[in-house]
Amino acid sequence: MTIAAEFIGVSQVFGDFTAVDAIDLSITEGKLTTLLGPSGCGKTTSLRMLAGYSTPTSGTIKIAGVDSTRTPPEKRGLGMVFQSYALFPHLTVAENVAYGLKLRRVPAAERQKTVMETLDLVGLAHLAASKPKKLSGGQQQRVALARAIAIKPTLLLLDEPLSNLDARLRVQMRAEIRRIQAETGLTVVLVTHDQDEALEMSDDMVLMRAGRIMQQGSPQDVFRSPANRFVADFLGYENFVHTAAGDLLAVRPEHLEVTAASTGGSDGLRLEGRIADVAFRGVDLLVTVDAIDASGARVRLISDVRSTGSDILAVGDDVTVSAAAGRLVPLAG
Repeated sequence: MTIAAEFIGVSQVFGDFTAVDAIDLSITEGKLTTLLGPSGCGKTTSLRMLAGYSTPTSGTIKIAGVDSTRTPPEKRGLGMVFQSYALFPHLTVAENVAYGLKLRRVPAAERQKTVMETLDLVGLAHLAASKPKKLSGGQQQRVALARAIAIKPTLLLLDEPLSNLDARLRVQMRAEIRRIQAETGLTVVLVTHDQDEALEMSDDMVLMRAGRIMQQGSPQDVFRSPANRFVADFLGYENFVHTAAGDLLAVRPEHLEVTAASTGGSDGLRLEGRIADVAFRGVDLLVTVDAIDASGARVRLISDVRSTGSDILAVGDDVTVSAAAGRLVPLAG
């Protein structure tokens, strides 16, 4: 496993605000790594430091094993796609893609060949002579990708690249970016606040909060074994209960069953409660139950129940909420 980039004790402080707090982070070559978390968690600041647009207050950033902490952006060999795409409106698609190559004084014939190969990779060779204003949002995003890829970057950095697209296009572009990454073998770092995007696209997922890394690992490992309550909550576990011994457990809504009072299995979790709300969502019901956990604390639990078309669950009903032992995830806190 080769490390493409590395943060060693990196911090970024703005006045009294610590945006990134002494993080250690390794980015594996040839993989797609996502920096995931809520607004203000430090993910974009981390990306900007990696790109060279911001210098760390302390710590070291290495690219391909070389200390690049104070290397200017244009000498890092990185490609970057911004949230706004930042295309030049007066240039054609081909001229936009050629821009970085031209700055690097790549000969015209080689430049033209690379531009067309890259546009073919993103499926836009037929629009080479078009201006950006003639393109859809998804097409503009592909041009921005092509421009970043054309220079054959050491790292491709993507800052919320799908946030300006509608839901259907976002799903399409997730698959498109994964295809391009797989075909080129590029090392990609993607910043996103969207958990579904990170889970679907990542080889490695880095979940951040308040400038610190909460957990790093494969999407499967992080999703199945969240390190703490913040990670579990961010990834949609929603239900948290304490045992009589004070241990904290999480369970996903789809794994929490709601049945008539005094029924349900005894293994795993089993609590008595009362339905506070029932929301019909077509194929399923979202049932909210007020209960008291084994520690004596009041808890509000959410169950995603398959709809049968009958009103068998109603507000005010006394019910049992339960989950199999294998569905309970112990948390550090």
